[in-house]
Amino acid sequence: MFESISQLVQQEPVLVSNVIMVVKCLIVGVTLLQVVPLMVWVERRGSAVMQNRLGPNRIGPLGLLQGIADALKMLFKEDMPPAHVAKFYYVAAPIVSLIPAFMTFAVIPFGSSLSIGDITIQFQVADLNVGLLYIFSVASLGVYGIIMAGWSSNNKYSLLGSLRSTAQMISYELALGLSVVGILMVFSSVSLGDIVRQQGETLIQLGGIAIPKWGILLQPLGFIIFLTSAYAETNRLPFDLPEGESEIVAGYHLEYGTMQFGVFMMAEYINMAVAAALTTTLFFGGWQLLPGFALLQSWLVEQLALSGFGADLLRALLEIGSFTLKTVFFLWLYVWVRWTIPRFRYDQLMDLGWKVMLPLALVNIFATGVLIYYGVI
Repeated sequence: MFESISQLVQQEPVLVSNVIMVVKCLIVGVTLLQVVPLMVWVERRGSAVMQNRLGPNRIGPLGLLQGIADALKMLFKEDMPPAHVAKFYYVAAPIVSLIPAFMTFAVIPFGSSLSIGDITIQFQVADLNVGLLYIFSVASLGVYGIIMAGWSSNNKYSLLGSLRSTAQMISYELALGLSVVGILMVFSSVSLGDIVRQQGETLIQLGGIAIPKWGILLQPLGFIIFLTSAYAETNRLPFDLPEGESEIVAGYHLEYGTMQFGVFMMAEYINMAVAAALTTTLFFGGWQLLPGFALLQSWLVEQLALSGFGADLLRALLEIGSFTLKTVFFLWLYVWVRWTIPRFRYDQLMDLGWKVMLPLALVNIFATGVLIYYGVI
């Protein structure tokens, strides 16, 4: 088998590379699409548990198929856009919001690599040496879809919601970008793959236990700023002012219905998944194994008598599992925070961004520079 694969790689290297790239794109795309109905279900059930309610429990076991039923309903509803909208931009806005959400995940590594014969498969759609810059650049394009939706709706509430969202996203993008400068200073790279690999190194030894060089241990203040700004960037509570029902009805998507509204919701949940995955990558070791997984790996290798490709495959699966569990935790944290912390006033939101987050991010950069200069980190 490996010999035939090696011959194919030697004869058609471009074809094999393209096939692997297409397969990775499909896996990532399909996985992100599954995040949407699952997170809708988790959010509904999570809020029900916190508020002593039942939540969705009719369609499918534990209401698991409720999201699919909602998607089918939106797909088959008649689309009747209001007569006063700017039709082209009104239709394009949800797509403009959704595409950057998918594109940003392309550079996030969800595993190290796996060798099959002469082929080495990187568990990353695109291993860019400027991966972090790519994410911030592409993610900033999502704001165009939001402002386009508010303006093209020709509705004062929609326009107000889109302006609020634009101001909020631009304000917190600055703190978000500065919060990771400390990570770049510590690891001396903007490649996400390099950053994750360096987090696998040992920071200190405590009683024979190796403490890994995870970003949160080196940049605790940067992590807090990044996480807070990520909530504001994804318009999630307590920063969901663009959708303040009591003030502007439903925000920038007020005039949207059917699957166009569904596309906006897809973009929001996929952005949440990207933010959770990026938090994992920068501050929690990415695909580096969770505590105890190395022992589990050794035990499984011994019990199953694995070697060569089998042992390599097990390692890759445990790495992907570690990355997934970390990301799932931060996705759940979105739900936890939503039903715990009340919504800010708009002036509080802007004050927090400009008067607290931004100065703290600058202080973090200065403190990191001092610690690096004196060799502390």
